[in-house]
Amino acid sequence: MDPLSAASKIAGSGLEAQATRLRIVSENIANARSTGDTPGADPYRRKTITFGSELDRAADVELVSVKKLGTDASSFVEEYDPNHPAADDRGMVKIPNVNLLIEMADMREANRTYDANLQTIKQTRELVAATIDLLKSAQ
Repeated sequence: MDPLSAASKIAGSGLEAQATRLRIVSENIANARSTGDTPGADPYRRKTITFGSELDRAADVELVSVKKLGTDASSFVEEYDPNHPAADDRGMVKIPNVNLLIEMADMREANRTYDANLQTIKQTRELVAATIDLLKSAQ
Protein backbone atom coordinates (compact mmCIF):
# COMPACT_ATOMS: atom_id res chain seq x y z
CA MET A 1 0.00 0.00 0.00
CA ASP A 2 1.28 3.45 -0.83
CA PRO A 3 2.27 5.75 2.05
CA LEU A 4 -0.54 8.24 1.46
CA SER A 5 -3.23 5.56 1.62
CA ALA A 6 -1.58 4.08 4.71
CA ALA A 7 -1.57 7.49 6.41
CA SER A 8 -5.28 7.92 5.67
CA LYS A 9 -6.07 4.45 6.99
CA ILE A 10 -4.11 5.04 10.21
CA ALA A 11 -5.70 8.45 10.77
CA GLY A 12 -9.14 6.98 10.04
CA SER A 13 -8.67 4.38 12.75
CA GLY A 14 -7.61 7.18 15.11
CA LEU A 15 -10.78 9.12 14.28
CA GLU A 16 -12.92 6.11 15.06
CA ALA A 17 -11.15 5.42 18.36
CA GLN A 18 -11.37 9.04 19.51
CA ALA A 19 -15.04 9.26 18.53
CA THR A 20 -15.70 6.28 20.81
CA ARG A 21 -13.65 7.94 23.55
CA LEU A 22 -15.66 11.15 23.21
CA ARG A 23 -18.89 9.14 23.48
CA ILE A 24 -17.70 7.45 26.68
CA VAL A 25 -16.61 10.76 28.23
CA SER A 26 -19.95 12.32 27.26
CA GLU A 27 -21.83 9.47 28.94
CA ASN A 28 -19.75 9.95 32.08
CA ILE A 29 -20.44 13.68 32.16
CA ALA A 30 -24.15 13.19 31.48
CA ASN A 31 -24.43 10.71 34.35
CA ALA A 32 -22.21 12.51 36.86
CA ARG A 33 -25.16 12.94 39.24
CA SER A 34 -27.18 9.82 38.35
CA THR A 35 -27.93 8.05 41.59
CA GLY A 36 -29.56 4.70 42.23
CA ASP A 37 -33.34 4.27 42.09
CA THR A 38 -33.79 2.62 45.47
CA PRO A 39 -32.37 3.31 48.93
CA GLY A 40 -28.74 2.25 49.14
CA ALA A 41 -28.57 1.32 45.43
CA ASP A 42 -25.36 1.88 43.54
CA PRO A 43 -25.31 4.89 41.21
CA TYR A 44 -23.87 5.16 37.72
CA ARG A 45 -20.32 3.82 37.58
CA ARG A 46 -17.78 5.72 35.49
CA LYS A 47 -16.93 4.03 32.18
CA THR A 48 -13.38 3.64 30.92
CA ILE A 49 -11.82 2.90 27.57
CA THR A 50 -8.61 1.08 26.70
CA PHE A 51 -6.91 1.36 23.32
CA GLY A 52 -4.85 -1.25 21.56
CA SER A 53 -3.18 -1.66 18.22
CA GLU A 54 -3.95 -4.15 15.52
CA LEU A 55 -2.11 -5.03 12.37
CA ASP A 56 -3.98 -4.55 9.12
CA ARG A 57 -2.24 -7.24 7.09
CA ALA A 58 -3.66 -6.05 3.77
CA ALA A 59 -2.27 -2.54 4.26
CA ASP A 60 0.70 -3.66 6.42
CA VAL A 61 0.07 -0.88 8.94
CA GLU A 62 -0.64 -0.72 12.67
CA LEU A 63 -4.06 0.74 13.44
CA VAL A 64 -5.45 1.97 16.73
CA SER A 65 -8.53 0.20 18.02
CA VAL A 66 -10.74 0.13 21.08
CA LYS A 67 -9.39 -2.83 23.01
CA LYS A 68 -11.82 -2.79 25.92
CA LEU A 69 -14.66 -0.80 27.42
CA GLY A 70 -14.80 -1.15 31.18
CA THR A 71 -15.86 0.50 34.39
CA ASP A 72 -13.88 2.37 37.02
CA ALA A 73 -13.76 0.32 40.22
CA SER A 74 -13.03 3.28 42.49
CA SER A 75 -15.41 3.88 45.36
CA PHE A 76 -18.47 6.08 45.24
CA VAL A 77 -18.72 9.35 47.13
CA GLU A 78 -21.43 9.54 49.76
CA GLU A 79 -23.43 12.68 50.48
CA TYR A 80 -25.89 13.29 53.28
CA ASP A 81 -29.36 13.90 51.82
CA PRO A 82 -32.05 12.12 53.86
CA ASN A 83 -34.85 13.35 51.56
CA HIS A 84 -33.37 11.77 48.42
CA PRO A 85 -35.17 8.63 47.15
CA ALA A 86 -31.84 6.75 47.00
CA ALA A 87 -30.83 7.63 50.59
CA ASP A 88 -30.05 4.68 52.84
CA ASP A 89 -31.19 4.36 56.47
CA ARG A 90 -28.41 6.77 57.55
CA GLY A 91 -29.56 9.40 55.00
CA MET A 92 -26.50 8.85 52.82
CA VAL A 93 -26.75 8.84 49.02
CA LYS A 94 -24.09 7.22 46.85
CA ILE A 95 -22.87 9.61 44.15
CA PRO A 96 -21.21 8.36 40.92
CA ASN A 97 -17.41 8.09 40.88
CA VAL A 98 -17.23 10.63 38.04
CA ASN A 99 -14.84 13.55 38.49
CA LEU A 100 -15.96 16.30 36.09
CA LEU A 101 -12.51 17.90 36.03
CA ILE A 102 -10.92 14.65 34.84
CA GLU A 103 -13.70 14.07 32.30
CA MET A 104 -13.35 17.57 30.86
CA ALA A 105 -9.56 17.15 30.54
CA ASP A 106 -10.09 13.77 28.88
CA MET A 107 -12.65 15.30 26.52
CA ARG A 108 -10.29 18.09 25.57
CA GLU A 109 -7.46 15.64 24.86
CA ALA A 110 -9.74 13.37 22.82
CA ASN A 111 -11.02 16.36 20.86
CA ARG A 112 -7.49 17.53 20.05
CA THR A 113 -6.43 14.04 19.02
CA TYR A 114 -9.53 13.72 16.84
CA ASP A 115 -8.69 17.07 15.18
CA ALA A 116 -5.07 15.99 14.59
CA ASN A 117 -6.24 12.80 12.86
CA LEU A 118 -8.72 14.82 10.79
CA GLN A 119 -5.95 17.22 9.72
CA THR A 120 -3.81 14.25 8.68
CA ILE A 121 -6.60 13.00 6.42
CA LYS A 122 -7.12 16.48 4.95
CA GLN A 123 -3.40 16.93 4.24
CA THR A 124 -3.19 13.47 2.71
CA ARG A 125 -6.05 14.32 0.35
CA GLU A 126 -4.32 17.56 -0.58
CA LEU A 127 -1.09 15.67 -1.34
CA VAL A 128 -2.98 13.19 -3.53
CA ALA A 129 -4.70 16.04 -5.37
CA ALA A 130 -1.37 17.84 -5.85
CA THR A 131 0.22 14.65 -7.17
CA ILE A 132 -2.62 14.19 -9.67
CA ASP A 133 -2.24 17.81 -10.79
CA LEU A 134 1.50 17.31 -11.29
CA LEU A 135 0.90 14.20 -13.34
CA LYS A 136 -1.70 16.00 -15.49
CA SER A 137 0.62 18.94 -16.14
CA ALA A 138 3.51 16.62 -17.07
CA GLN A 139 1.56 15.19 -20.02
